Amino acid sequence: MCDWPTGDKLMEKYHDEEWGVPVLNDKVHFEYMILDSFQAGLSWKTILHRRKGFKKAFASFNYKKVAAFTKKDIARLMKDDGIIKNRLKIEASVSNAKLFMDLQKEFGSFNRYIWQFVGYKPIQNKHKHSYEVPATSPESDAMAKDLKKRGFKFCGSTICYAYMQAAGMVNDHLVSCPKYSELSKSKK
Repeated sequence: MCDWPTGDKLMEKYHDEEWGVPVLNDKVHFEYMILDSFQAGLSWKTILHRRKGFKKAFASFNYKKVAAFTKKDIARLMKDDGIIKNRLKIEASVSNAKLFMDLQKEFGSFNRYIWQFVGYKPIQNKHKHSYEVPATSPESDAMAKDLKKRGFKFCGSTICYAYMQAAGMVNDHLVSCPKYSELSKSKK
């Protein structure tokens, strides 16, 4: 059983219903991108408990609307107690939304772009203990390098690996966790 969500109902629900389930929808990809970028330097629990605030602040994670945010919107978000009020991360979310749409144009969808880093199928790890789960991988290194080259911000290898875990690009449930066997059958 995975031990990281234990003792927090919201974390347990996220683990049981979302974490590691392959994401194929661009809107969900964008949501995870925003949430994971705001996680930089913070705990996932902190972000997850503000998820509703992020959803409200970032137009229900509508990347087209976020890409059109102005300085006035950024100033509004800097006063929003429902999110983490970090100007660099807020500005990066707006800039990343524009770049996200550029990738959609180039690849047909963000989904097609992002899954290339794992050969279009989830990586099935076989960790027995939490301490075996890495913070980065060669795939997250490649993803971070390519995203940075394209101008994305708050997308280092650790953030990319957390994103890959959340979006089901890598199965890092412990082998003793019931979700591991369920997700290990996933072909995407």
